[in-house]
Amino acid sequence: MTYEQPRHDASVLVRFRGVQKTYDGEHLVVKHLDLDIYQGEFLTLLGPSGSGKTTCLMLLAGFEYPNAGEIYLDGRLINQLPPHKRDIGMVFQNYALFPHMTVAENLAYPLRVRGVGAAERERQVRDTLAMVRMEALGARYPAQLSGGQQQRVALARALVFKPRLVLMDEPLGALDKQLREHMQIELKALHRQLGVTFVYVTHDQAEALAMSDRVAVFDQGVIQQLAPVDTLYEAPANPFVAAFIGDSNRLHGRIGEPGQEGCTLQLPGGISLRGLGVGEVREGQSALASIRPERLHLVAEDLAGADGSNRLQARVAGLIYFGDHVRLQCDVPQQPQCFVKVPQGTPALQDMALGQWVTLEFRHEHLRVYAV
Repeated sequence: MTYEQPRHDASVLVRFRGVQKTYDGEHLVVKHLDLDIYQGEFLTLLGPSGSGKTTCLMLLAGFEYPNAGEIYLDGRLINQLPPHKRDIGMVFQNYALFPHMTVAENLAYPLRVRGVGAAERERQVRDTLAMVRMEALGARYPAQLSGGQQQRVALARALVFKPRLVLMDEPLGALDKQLREHMQIELKALHRQLGVTFVYVTHDQAEALAMSDRVAVFDQGVIQQLAPVDTLYEAPANPFVAAFIGDSNRLHGRIGEPGQEGCTLQLPGGISLRGLGVGEVREGQSALASIRPERLHLVAEDLAGADGSNRLQARVAGLIYFGDHVRLQCDVPQQPQCFVKVPQGTPALQDMALGQWVTLEFRHEHLRVYAV
């Protein structure tokens, strides 16, 4: 399966170079940020609360100014440029619609402050409302709209003056799960249709994977990894990314003898597993390994894999029903509890009981080993 990625020859629209931000003069919220954002891409800034992602967005929008470094928009230094002169569309989590204005008036406002004539304003408002399927609601006020409708109006207002860059600060955060997932699909389709650069902030990793071309994972003011979504999920650069993106099981041990196809992980109790060493790993180092729940498979017999696969013994501690699959909760001796994603209809699930010992199998390329 392939995923959309920015072309290597794509033009850089936004460039952060050595950007730092502090609010108290001591603690850096953003630490020496270097980041290129390409024309036409959907880039998501992802991370937990306090990681620096929203501050990065506010610096780009002009609501905050950097303490050090430079920010360029289309080759122009914008460090001290006020927000209204940056020609950037912005969508906030609370929508920030003017309650005393109708939907059409909300959209017309950014055009009016830019000096667009009445006839052209009316045309652009009409066309933009049609784009977000809100043309029949132009005379309503925000209080008369549902949350999803208000979100569409906020997006339309950010797009109506045709900016090259649209910033979104958790715009779907107030919506229920079903509507949120529907709007994710709509946003991605709209991005493809318009070709406008989207920079999106969220703490929801599933949302980031569903919509983005690339994702920048933030933690403690630093980008831990910047990559296309499939690379981010399949090849996390460090333990933080592995744990934050999707579900991940952890195994603790020591680095064993390196081999041609990776390295070995020595677990307490003498079990040796093969995996892929990430970064610099040397024999004898303490190690943390990660593997996705869907990469673990139940096998019937307790024998070494003929194809060289790794095997572990585990005791079933719980079975959680997820519709299309069952998630096995397993206790592995001297290791954190792990989870196994087992498709419905798997024969091994029949008559499975709590406390039962099972054998888990996985291929070495799916076990990523980090020195810690």
